[in-house]
Amino acid sequence: MKETQRTIRPTELRNPRSRGLDRKSTRDILRIINREDAEVARAVAREIPVLVRAVDVIVGALKSGGRLIYVGAGTSGRLATLDAAEIPPTFGVSVKLVQAVIAGGRRALTDAVEGAEDSLKAGARDLRAKRVMSRDVVVGITASGTTPYVLGALKHARRCGAMTIALTANRGTPAMRVARIAIAPQTGPEVVTGSTRMKAGTAQKMVLNMLSTATMVRLGRVYDNWMIGVAQTNRKLRARGARILQEATGASVSESRRALRQAGDDVGRAMERLKKGLT
Repeated sequence: MKETQRTIRPTELRNPRSRGLDRKSTRDILRIINREDAEVARAVAREIPVLVRAVDVIVGALKSGGRLIYVGAGTSGRLATLDAAEIPPTFGVSVKLVQAVIAGGRRALTDAVEGAEDSLKAGARDLRAKRVMSRDVVVGITASGTTPYVLGALKHARRCGAMTIALTANRGTPAMRVARIAIAPQTGPEVVTGSTRMKAGTAQKMVLNMLSTATMVRLGRVYDNWMIGVAQTNRKLRARGARILQEATGASVSESRRALRQAGDDVGRAMERLKKGLT
């Protein structure tokens, strides 16, 4: 059956504000993109009530020994992988705590493996390999809300008793019906019709930042607003660790560096030593 304007998903509609894009100046093109991007934060803000519920569920699951597992295809999968990869060095947690599964596997991180997203069975199979349990939380990320790979993963997670969350840019879609919690910032038509790597992708990045960061704060991986779990793996990060200690405790540069060495480069332990005057 031929799609009508009413049945086409909002993210696939033509954007009237960007018509004639190919005839505009560079400045005008950039202004249009910027103006549309400004709507994304407002769309995400409207989802905060459901984001609160999602974070509380994730925190409870991780406290109970569960994991946070992202699942996505294409841009969604790459954004998920990026967020998962940055959690351990930022907050000092195990790489197993937050994981990402992308359609097409590792190759899809740098090359388009578009057909990989079309299989329900592949989504279930890849999640099965993660040995999902009831105490885990699985977040399915799909701008369209219809990606078979993500739907297959969410359905498998539900069968395993895991909490399921959908992150999409379209309401009333299969992903929202399969998941127990649905986060759906309404980003609307893209500047380039159907290119959901743009506004929808930006919204996904913002939501993933909010989910993982709020979760880590709630789990005690942040002191005030400092990264006390930050990895000390290069010169920049070692300098950051020492600076955090100086600001948080009033210690000198040399005292901070010495405390870090004594604490085995653990910023949190070094801070406790300095604050309590421990040797």
